Amino acid sequence: MSKPDDKAMTTASASSRIRYRLQQAGVRFHANDNIADFIHDDELDLLQQEVAEKMQGVLESLVIDTVNDHNTQDTARRVAKMFVREVFRGRYVASPPNTEFPNIEQLNELMIVGPITVRSACSHHLCPIMGRVWVGVMPNEHSNLIGLSKYARLIDWVMTRPQIQEEAVMQIADLLMDKLQPDGLAIVMEADHFCMHWRGVKDTNSKMTNSVMRGSFLRDANLRREFLSLMHRGN
Repeated sequence: MSKPDDKAMTTASASSRIRYRLQQAGVRFHANDNIADFIHDDELDLLQQEVAEKMQGVLESLVIDTVNDHNTQDTARRVAKMFVREVFRGRYVASPPNTEFPNIEQLNELMIVGPITVRSACSHHLCPIMGRVWVGVMPNEHSNLIGLSKYARLIDWVMTRPQIQEEAVMQIADLLMDKLQPDGLAIVMEADHFCMHWRGVKDTNSKMTNSVMRGSFLRDANLRREFLSLMHRGN
């Protein structure tokens, strides 16, 4: 297949241009991937507009009279803004800035952060995922330290993409291992999945809990037990 010429790409839709750059670079663009590096400054507005136009087509295919139904006249625009700017924002923007501090005092004791509230949407049905995350960190003298609010911001950046929970906890662990360089890292996520609440079996009581253990948490059963016993205290 021949490559499109420059003029064709100039007149192509925002999504087509972004997709073309990703494919040319050989970069994956699954639902839970971040593609911010391939979006130009003016293209997020254009992408939002494009999504709104296609969402309007979805409403029409659902046989909803958006001309006369005052409740849905602006729904396509609102849904597009919600997807691009809010619930899937983590796909389209760069990682939030975070200041990393050297471990001057050579802290080497267990730190636990959480519960951090997380919100996402499942990749299968785009239904909400609502839950909590706990983070356990075992630093060493060479580790980087970040402020407590930065944990929430980084985790939110990962979760504001279509996700499945099993992959989300792995992405969070990979990100924090890279940022902190600790001796050990533990992640536990507990969440409700509305694809079970709203559809299918319609079970409103089930939750999913996943954990990822890295480094000393994986090797040291006593450390792992300490983290798991402390994370729910007071919650």
